[in-house]
Amino acid sequence: MHAPAVTHIEPTRGWASLRLRELWAYRELLYFLALRDVKVRYKQTAIGAAWAVLQPLTVMVIFTLVFGRVANLSSEGAPYALFALAALVPWTYFASYLQSASLSLSSNVNLVSKVYFPRLCLPIAAVLAGLVDLAVSTAVLLVVTLISGRLGVEVLVTPLLVLLLIAACLGPALWLAAINVKYRDVRQIVPFLIQVLLFLSPVAYSATLIEGRLLYLYALNPMVGVIEGFRWAFLGSDRDIGVVMLISTCSALALLVGGAYYFRRFERSFADLI
Repeated sequence: MHAPAVTHIEPTRGWASLRLRELWAYRELLYFLALRDVKVRYKQTAIGAAWAVLQPLTVMVIFTLVFGRVANLSSEGAPYALFALAALVPWTYFASYLQSASLSLSSNVNLVSKVYFPRLCLPIAAVLAGLVDLAVSTAVLLVVTLISGRLGVEVLVTPLLVLLLIAACLGPALWLAAINVKYRDVRQIVPFLIQVLLFLSPVAYSATLIEGRLLYLYALNPMVGVIEGFRWAFLGSDRDIGVVMLISTCSALALLVGGAYYFRRFERSFADLI
């Protein structure tokens, strides 16, 4: 008869390892946390997951009237409504779940203070729960693009773009979630940050307006690569976005890895401070 496995729980010191093997061991918990977040989000709602479609469509109509008709911004040869929708699908996911993941620790005080598990599970579960909304809104974008006759083989790279979107959302969320344990200003900072990033991302306008070396600095915003990638995949474009995608991908990965290590470094103090 085998002896029962013994787990030693000790506080970490300095820069702790990520313990990805331990995170994998808790994958079932991660699944149930994400499922719980999905159920809570749509509990007692009248139209459920349809909100994932109504939000980007409503903003699309407003952007089309204001930026497409009044401001007459370039849409790179595509109908402006479709041009805006291709950006609003990933942006709505990013804006919604950056906020929920950033507050995931303070929203689960009892779990963090009383039960041991990898705390990384909470922000990761919050981000993964949003994939339901993203799947619904992306399906609508796919149908609209197909009807417009602009859909090409480029759409096959969408799963890779979704991975980049997850990294772009989870990276900043890990930094903010760890900071929020000590400084509750994060609850006020995140909505403001999202508003600023809306104008620093090519949601309502085309990234072609940014030229020269400024474009490389601009592409450090991971959402620039995500949005440009979604537009290329669903609308098609002759413009080369390789450099922008490379810079945005490297930036997203740097934020993700740095955020994970920062989160793990201060994880030992979460139960005491929260």
